[in-house]
Amino acid sequence: MKKLLTTLLLIGMTNSNLVADIQAGKAVYQANCAICHTINGGRALGPDFNIVAYTRHPEEIEAYAKDPYSNYQAFGYAANAMPTLPLSDQEFKDVAQYISSLQPFKKWMIKKSPKKPTMQSGEENATQTSDINSSVKRES
Repeated sequence: MKKLLTTLLLIGMTNSNLVADIQAGKAVYQANCAICHTINGGRALGPDFNIVAYTRHPEEIEAYAKDPYSNYQAFGYAANAMPTLPLSDQEFKDVAQYISSLQPFKKWMIKKSPKKPTMQSGEENATQTSDINSSVKRES
């Protein structure tokens, strides 16, 4: 057990950038994003980050923030107004996690109800006729 804890501690110290820091992401947002993006509504040039957090995975947010010119069409935008930001990979990861943390419920979490099979009108009539014939045979 002691060996496992030591290994985990060493991994954590050497690869501290494996995990995003939401508080650091908030600072990145305030310094670089808040001028164009709101949180919880308001008027701004870019989309509200609550909507972004609801509809996008953190990896998508990070990819778009890193290279908006290459990704705007894939996100369904007609044009791109977002500048390329001079951030480190860790800062992109942090801000993407911060944005994602704004909305605990995600669009992809919505459970879709299974579709019920529908009968064509001919099938429905055939089923009713079959049921009537079965009941007549039982009475005879």
